[in-house]
Amino acid sequence: MSKKKRVTKGAMFFRTFIVILAILAIILGVVCGIGYWYIQDKLGKIDYDNLAADEIEVNSGIGEKLSGYRNIAIFGVDDRSDSYSGRSDCIIIVSINQETKDVKLLSVYRDTYLELTGRSLDKVTHAYAYGGAKLALSTLNTNLDLNITEYVTINFDTVKTVVDAVGGVSINLTSAEAGSDDMKAVGITTAGTHRLNGQQALAYARIRKIDTDYKRTERMRNVLMAVFNKVKTLSVGQLNSLADTILPHVRTNISSGEILGLLPEVASFKIGDSIGWPYEVKGYTGAAWYAAPVTLEENVSRLHKELFNEEDYEPSENVKQISNSIINKTGYKN
Repeated sequence: MSKKKRVTKGAMFFRTFIVILAILAIILGVVCGIGYWYIQDKLGKIDYDNLAADEIEVNSGIGEKLSGYRNIAIFGVDDRSDSYSGRSDCIIIVSINQETKDVKLLSVYRDTYLELTGRSLDKVTHAYAYGGAKLALSTLNTNLDLNITEYVTINFDTVKTVVDAVGGVSINLTSAEAGSDDMKAVGITTAGTHRLNGQQALAYARIRKIDTDYKRTERMRNVLMAVFNKVKTLSVGQLNSLADTILPHVRTNISSGEILGLLPEVASFKIGDSIGWPYEVKGYTGAAWYAAPVTLEENVSRLHKELFNEEDYEPSENVKQISNSIINKTGYKN
């Protein structure tokens, strides 16, 4: 079945990454008189990964073509601890035009059938589980002609922790959502607006069987936007406590100096339409069910037009080869 998807304007809003930056930006603005050491202490709580840019694969020539853009990947992993070793059920690429400060967000669907770099065709969600951020970033780069070398990862337990830290969030559930096994397991059985605690919000975000992966992405967005809106109402003391709660559950290879460099720019960022990718897919059943891009080459060409304003973009030879591999495996040419 062919699918098209465009997420509403500003919908993802950097997901948890922007929440973290917002918290730190507010704290920075209030305590700037206290000094640089205070912010460094906060950032020191983050789980830092020394994954270097030269360890991540990028297709030949792409780094130079996209040199005016800072692309950062946000991963939400299916894990219950801070081992960050699960599947990346949430994949968002934050693309910042470094000249104009325009920001575009690309949500890559977890079941997308791509070539895991150095491995075989598989769901993109498995890349993180098999090889961590290094393989996940390399896979995104080699399949989509991107130049991502920076990432931020949270796990599902972090969502639970954050929701509890802000005192719960209000979410409106449909009858189908309330009737799902996920919600019944956490004591929710009726449609309507509920104040969800961390465990309930996590169950809501993970509902799968009642509809599509696209709707599941929307539910994740609903929870995280509810958290963001709640964060905006907190006092400085509460924000300080929340930062202490969240930051130890965040893993990134962006240094504290780089994060500090981003903070003053947050206010100037202009959030544009968020994009769901691939634009066109067909279901393919092999060892499991996969969402096959139809075709990868065409989806990548359109992606570069929408994300980087590149008209008539011609994908790299590597992307063309992967696209042909997907066609040969699935039989889907259009």
